[in-house]
Amino acid sequence: MRPGADDAEKRTNEIGTVIPLVDMLPDIGGRVFTADAMLTQRKLASHLIGRGAHYLFTVKGNQPTLLSDISLTLDEAMARREPDFAEPERKPDHGRKEKRSVWVSSELNGYVDFPGVGQVFAVRREVTEVKTGKRTSETACCITSLTRDMATAERLLSLNRGHWKIEAMHHILDMTFDEDRSRIRTGHGPSNVTLLRRFAIGLVRQYGDNVAETMRSMARKPRRVLDVLKLTGNTRSRKAFA
Repeated sequence: MRPGADDAEKRTNEIGTVIPLVDMLPDIGGRVFTADAMLTQRKLASHLIGRGAHYLFTVKGNQPTLLSDISLTLDEAMARREPDFAEPERKPDHGRKEKRSVWVSSELNGYVDFPGVGQVFAVRREVTEVKTGKRTSETACCITSLTRDMATAERLLSLNRGHWKIEAMHHILDMTFDEDRSRIRTGHGPSNVTLLRRFAIGLVRQYGDNVAETMRSMARKPRRVLDVLKLTGNTRSRKAFA
C-alpha cells in the first residue's frame, strides 16, 4: 500500500459515515456540531440545518475559495481593530503561557457559497515559552451557522476550544494507542476496547498530563503501573510518581 493510503481511506470513510451517524441521533434540534476542516462540507452543513441543528467548522486549504474569502475579511479586521473577545492569559502549563483571541464578522453572510452562514471568525492562539520568552502565534479560520443573536464572540471561542479538547483525545488514541491500526473488528469489540483505552487515559492522567510520556515512564519502571491501578499497599502519590 502506498504511503498515505491509510490516511486517504480514513478521510473517505469518515466523510461517508458522518451523516448516517448524525441520523442515528433522535433529536438534534438546536444542537451545535463542531468539526475540523476535513468535514467542512456543504452537504453536511445543509443536512444539519435541515434537521434544525447548527454547525461550527474549521476552514483550511481543502476549501480554498472559502478560506480565501474568510482570510481576506478577517485579516483586515485583525489589522484595524481589537478582538471581539480575548481570554485572559492562562497560567503557565508545561512551561508555556497561552492566550486566545477571536475576531468575528457577518460581512460574508449571503456572499460565500456555503449553506446557512451566520458568522465567520478567526481564532488567534499566542504561546509564550516561559524559560526563553519565545513567542509563537497561529490563526485558525472558522465558519458557523450561529448568528450574532445566537452566539457571542466569547461563546464561539468556547465552542472552538471545546472541539479541540475532543480532538486532543482522538490524537492520543491515534498516536499513543495506535487505534487506527487495531485489528479488533468483530461485534462490540472495537467500541469496548475504545472504552478501555479512554479509561486507561483517565487513570494515567492522574499521574501525568502528558499521556505518552507517562506511559513511557511506566514502561521503564513497571512498578508505576501498580501505582496507577492502586494495587499496592503503599501506592505512591502523583508527586512521587514524577
